[in-house]
Amino acid sequence: MHKDPSAAMKLGQARAVAMLAGARAGLEVAEYAPNLVKKCVVGAGHAGKEQVLAMVRRLLPTARVDSADAADALALAIAHAHLSATRARIEAALA
Repeated sequence: MHKDPSAAMKLGQARAVAMLAGARAGLEVAEYAPNLVKKCVVGAGHAGKEQVLAMVRRLLPTARVDSADAADALALAIAHAHLSATRARIEAALA
């Protein structure tokens, strides 16, 4: 992507459309850096795809995770669940 500006532009447009669609539907839209997601799920921000896949399979043993892309999506959902719960507890404590 860094060597192909056209690919970066297409990725940016796809990301914008996905975020806009969620927001227009009234859904909560959140964004997380890849290293934060890896740190939440694996415990190390620079974990490899194999480590993410292994940990997602351990955390969700009944889920059929057949690809790294599926593991990445589930890792994002796991991280969001953890981070949003933590954020809610902090907000409640401050209120």
